Amino acid sequence: MSVLGLGALFGLLYFVQGIVDPTDGLLSQPVKSLLRNWGYSAAYAAWFIAILSIAWTIKPLYGLLVDFVPFAGSRRRGYLLLTTAVATIALTSVYFVPLTSERALLLLLLLLPAAVAIAFSDVVIDAMMVTAGQRRGVTGRLQSIQWASMYAAMILTGIIGGALSQAGMQQLGFLIAGLSCAVSLFTIWFLVRESQKGGNAVASSSLGGTKFTWRRALVEMVQTLRQPGIAAIGAFLFLWNFNPFSSTVLYYYSIEALRFSEQFVGSLGAWHAVGLLSGSVLYGVICRTIPIPWLIHSSIVTGILATIAYWGYRDAPSGVVISLAVGVVYAIGSLIQLDLAARVCRPETAGTTFALLMSLTNLSAALSQGIGGWIYEAMVAWWGYLLAFQILVAVGALFTAGCWLLLPFLKPSVFAPCKLDGAAEVVGGE
Repeated sequence: MSVLGLGALFGLLYFVQGIVDPTDGLLSQPVKSLLRNWGYSAAYAAWFIAILSIAWTIKPLYGLLVDFVPFAGSRRRGYLLLTTAVATIALTSVYFVPLTSERALLLLLLLLPAAVAIAFSDVVIDAMMVTAGQRRGVTGRLQSIQWASMYAAMILTGIIGGALSQAGMQQLGFLIAGLSCAVSLFTIWFLVRESQKGGNAVASSSLGGTKFTWRRALVEMVQTLRQPGIAAIGAFLFLWNFNPFSSTVLYYYSIEALRFSEQFVGSLGAWHAVGLLSGSVLYGVICRTIPIPWLIHSSIVTGILATIAYWGYRDAPSGVVISLAVGVVYAIGSLIQLDLAARVCRPETAGTTFALLMSLTNLSAALSQGIGGWIYEAMVAWWGYLLAFQILVAVGALFTAGCWLLLPFLKPSVFAPCKLDGAAEVVGGE
């Protein structure tokens, strides 16, 4: 499949993921709105989202299956069909269940299977992207297309999620998400195929021509973890994403301290997504022209700027400007991280390695979100909304700045393109 075709396929799948993700997509604001209306605190809501994020922190388990255990006669397509079908059923079912303040635990239990399925499908898509992108030397461009598509979806989800929350129709969002998953399911069924080379590997249940065993999988993963740069980039990703200043804190501060309406908070999410989309497109244009050392330093600078900008977050006009500007710089910094992670993956274990690195970012984000919500609630009781908010912003920026301490371990040579040695490719057929 051509680069354009790959970009269209990955873009569509990520567009839908941007809609259905229960932690950042269309459901993000309705879930928080339900919890707030039921009387739950910012700390509770933050931990609620953090628990959902656990599905993203165990990505290496999905990666092991994707890389080493064929399913339904294929290496990756079968998993993609299964997980998308599960997400479709799980999200749609939430729409038909009566939800009350006493059923917050039920909501969590219903969303967990969907979260796991969406996270698993994300691992499959990323494995396909790494394999196809490394073969053509376009991992940065494919990452840019994927995330630009996701951020384009978030423009819609911000507006729609705000409108549903304002109107008290939060559960309708689950039906929309479920139907969106169904679109992905049909797309995968008709467009995603195993290449002949990938199919041969699957038919013999092998990796690199040898019969699959868990010992073989363990050996491959040990080789991957011993690869120069994996531990360093993992630590770098964890620290870059550990930011106690989270979206949940921002939501509660906007509603309770600044008295913004649900609809306006949703529109701020849309403006933020516009910035994210712009930053993704910009990165796709410049990523091939920037040396690795500059990319690493730039990711730290953009991460800091994306956090400290919220010191000026005080009213509606500043909210729009900051949401837009932060979106641009955050997208660039985040895509640099993803691009660097994709460059160090061995093709034989692309799904597992990339999933391991991404799980570190998700674990970091989940922990920092839960801890940040608890700290915010405690500081609000002591010092009020404004000071609590400003302190969390400062703490988040300091953690990102700490990434400079890891630079001696990040050598540009470890990001050199990998030799594929005939690795199987799974996307769109040949």
